[in-house]
Amino acid sequence: MALERETVLAALRSVADPFGNGDIVTTGLVRALTVEEGAVRFVLEINPARAEAYEAVRDAAEGAVKALEDVASVSVVLTAHSRPKAPPDLKPSRRAEPAGPQKIPGVDRIIAIASGKGGVGKSTVSANLACALAAEGWRVGLLDADVYGPSQPRMLGVSGRPASPDGKTILPLRNYGVTMMSIGLMTNEDQAVVWRGPMLMGALQQMLNQVQWGALDVLIVDLPPGTGDVQMTLAQKAHLDGAIIVSTPQDVALLDARKGIDMFTQLKTPIIGMIENMSTHICSSCGHEEHVFGHGGVAHEAEKLGVPLLAEIPLHIDIRLASDGGAPIVVSKPDSAQAAGFRQVARDLIAQDMTAGAKA
Repeated sequence: MALERETVLAALRSVADPFGNGDIVTTGLVRALTVEEGAVRFVLEINPARAEAYEAVRDAAEGAVKALEDVASVSVVLTAHSRPKAPPDLKPSRRAEPAGPQKIPGVDRIIAIASGKGGVGKSTVSANLACALAAEGWRVGLLDADVYGPSQPRMLGVSGRPASPDGKTILPLRNYGVTMMSIGLMTNEDQAVVWRGPMLMGALQQMLNQVQWGALDVLIVDLPPGTGDVQMTLAQKAHLDGAIIVSTPQDVALLDARKGIDMFTQLKTPIIGMIENMSTHICSSCGHEEHVFGHGGVAHEAEKLGVPLLAEIPLHIDIRLASDGGAPIVVSKPDSAQAAGFRQVARDLIAQDMTAGAKA
């Protein structure tokens, strides 16, 4: 059985942080953990004043992982940066803010990935599209704005609390060529975010403007489902170049997708196109193709709206397993049929310069 990221994290939780309150995972020492075909790589970010003491911790962490089955190799690196200040709390600010949508310094384009309802695979599409664009050579950022259900840390295989050099600027994490920030990195995995609208809006604006995104060709924003505060805040405060709507072909999903499209139309955000997810299922035993959620509904809706149908993504267990395992299908199996749709969307969007032909 293939080695999973959670198995590695469980092993690392057996190693105590001698200067922290808990194990090395809980205290945030473990960074940039990747697990690929039995090769395990991660970083231990430590206080340079205690580097000698952490040598033993590194050896213990390496030994704990090597003891696991299916481990081919282990690479552990100590990074001795000066201990940064904690990131600022994500809460509303009382400072006066500029009116109207603003460009984020260094970010050329902002693209929202949206859906009318939950459970249609919007976050899976966001993660795979971000990785596919990065594989094509673009500088890509991914903002997980699904505050109540952040899933991008798991999908991109990143862990640890983001650092801050000054208590104001937040340093995002990075994997597979994608720079990523999520509220899920600021809370425990099982901790609920119980916030009202003003806190949501304040947190989103801080993640947009206080994160050190650097120079990006595109920032992908994975939105929560629906037409609420987060969507409105993003469209009103950031200069959005367009939105991609994700839906299954099911009639109920399309009803909500239409509401999402109408919201962006009211907010004067162009619709770049639509993606039909879970479009078709092919039996792995007999090869029979069936349309579990119907077929062609998203294509018909896109034609009616006059926007492109960007892709029809199949319903396949490999896509789900890849996302749960922390390596999206375009990373773990880039040449597979399941990854082909995402990679083609990335190539098409780059060829069209992302928004050429997008219609409001």
